[in-house]
Amino acid sequence: MRLLLIEDDDRIAGPLTEGLGRYGFTVDRARTGAAGLADSADTADLVLLDLGLPDMDGLDVCRSLRARSPIPIIMITARGEEADRVAGLELGADDYMAKPFGVRELVARIRAVTRRTGALPAAPAGPDPTAIPAAAPAPQQLGPLQIDRRSRQVRVGGREVALSPREFDLLGYLAQDPGAVHSRQQIMDAVWDPHFFGPTKTLDAHVAALRRKLGDPGWVTTARGVGFRLTLPGDPPPEAAR
Repeated sequence: MRLLLIEDDDRIAGPLTEGLGRYGFTVDRARTGAAGLADSADTADLVLLDLGLPDMDGLDVCRSLRARSPIPIIMITARGEEADRVAGLELGADDYMAKPFGVRELVARIRAVTRRTGALPAAPAGPDPTAIPAAAPAPQQLGPLQIDRRSRQVRVGGREVALSPREFDLLGYLAQDPGAVHSRQQIMDAVWDPHFFGPTKTLDAHVAALRRKLGDPGWVTTARGVGFRLTLPGDPPPEAAR
């Protein structure tokens, strides 16, 4: 599937092109609205359109594209105000994503839009119905903490803990190797996305929420200047942790 990315910022376009390439997309890039309209818009299957372009407003690009083609358009922009979202959708955009976002979410939006518009390539054949399913992994027990990855349930001392999907993914990642220090970048790559666009402070917010919900901040300790690790509360921390 060929995408046209109309984005002037190299810091976003480069990683985004690389990330989408890993999902099998071919990405053509235009740095200005005029270039996007003139060069590749008629040969692409879907347009990813930034609103903050150097030569013209992205809303005008959207209007011009829609006037001449039914090509699916997803706006990707730092403008998150409701008025901008409404204007983009009313001009004919099929979806609207406010930065920051991860490539996996963008890919999901691309697939959803192309399903709705009928532009999605044929899906591969489904799984063999005669295949024997693999055995479900047993819940992981770490002291009073139990993590059931199959049902995505967590219990502490028999008490069920309600975690958000991202909080569960964060806990599950740290629990893969209890006691090991995972760098902030390793965690962001594994739990969010290797091409997540946004501040890593979101990791701190999720760690704080996880500590609170597990009932003891000692479950997730900080390795100064490195990252985080999963520990049993009460275990003597190493010199690098607090």
